[in-house]
Amino acid sequence: MKRTQRGMTLISFIIVLAVVGVFVYMGMKLIPMYSEYYAVKRALAALKADPGAANSDPARIRDLFFRKLYVSYADNVKRDHLKIERRDSGYLMTVDYEIRKPLIYNLDIVGKFHAEEQLRRGGGLD
Repeated sequence: MKRTQRGMTLISFIIVLAVVGVFVYMGMKLIPMYSEYYAVKRALAALKADPGAANSDPARIRDLFFRKLYVSYADNVKRDHLKIERRDSGYLMTVDYEIRKPLIYNLDIVGKFHAEEQLRRGGGLD
């Protein structure tokens, strides 16, 4: 009667564990980057929903945006990453920023993020 091996060997288990560990480690670096990006998107959406935001001056809009980000602990978005352009019936807010996090030795994870929202006068909604 021939016996066949069932299951994984110790070496294959260690290899699988190492691969899973690398992906978990990368996830630990990526999740905060994307949660910050979604905080930026939420702050822009909250400004769009604010009826008085589109009638404010750009300095006031910038201040409101960064107050909303402060609550979400978004530390990588700086004042020069936010651009506010005058448009026909309001403002176009654009946020472009990059986050670079070290991964392993000389390898980095780089995330480039872009979000924009149109603020319209007369209620803020489209």
